[in-house]
Amino acid sequence: MKTLIVIPTYNEKQNITKLLGDIFNLGIDELSVLVVDDNSPDGTGQIIDQLKSGNNSLDIMHRPTKAGLGRAYVAGFSEAIVRGANYILQMDADFSHDPKYIPELLRLIQNCDVAIGSRYVAGGGTKNWGWMRRLISKSGNVYARLVLGLPFKDITGGFRCYRRAVLEKINLNEINSIGYVFQTEILYRIHRAGFKVEEIPIIFTDRLSGQSKFSIKIILESFWRIIRLKFNSKN
Repeated sequence: MKTLIVIPTYNEKQNITKLLGDIFNLGIDELSVLVVDDNSPDGTGQIIDQLKSGNNSLDIMHRPTKAGLGRAYVAGFSEAIVRGANYILQMDADFSHDPKYIPELLRLIQNCDVAIGSRYVAGGGTKNWGWMRRLISKSGNVYARLVLGLPFKDITGGFRCYRRAVLEKINLNEINSIGYVFQTEILYRIHRAGFKVEEIPIIFTDRLSGQSKFSIKIILESFWRIIRLKFNSKN
């Protein structure tokens, strides 16, 4: 069964080479990686171009500008569907998501439609976060769960594996979220479509290299976008 991992990047030259090495060293059959790069000024895209030479399991989508995480994932997921991937996995490029959990997500997806690497189920957690970041993350999850009526523990996390049929069903082109709230919107649509979602514990580790993309703007977008999701009759 073909698995394609979609990894959005923007200025991740300090992490991407090692991350890809760790992924391919897992030795998973029929696994490939698609990097979606938003024209990183630090040359991340050019590094991928060099690494993919002679590696048929690695490819890159060069986008002209920084257009947001949500748009990057929609582009990557759409391409994965075209390529006939059975399972489509998403993860961060900064080692917040440890590749060692990939086999566990692929095992879990055999019995559900969407597998989530969760920080907030028993055995999960975060590492190297200050108290403020922990408070914001947990509060955001509780807020989204209450407003949208979602039963899952980790609604905002971005380490997931989907069956292709799930992404085909929900119509990716209708997703409006640009930033990190994309994770919440797509999960909300999946839940409303009646798909089975399961969670496994992961330890989320804050990046050791490069600059975080987390900001007040992201928090504000999440707040109002979730309200719009709740009351928009088209959803």
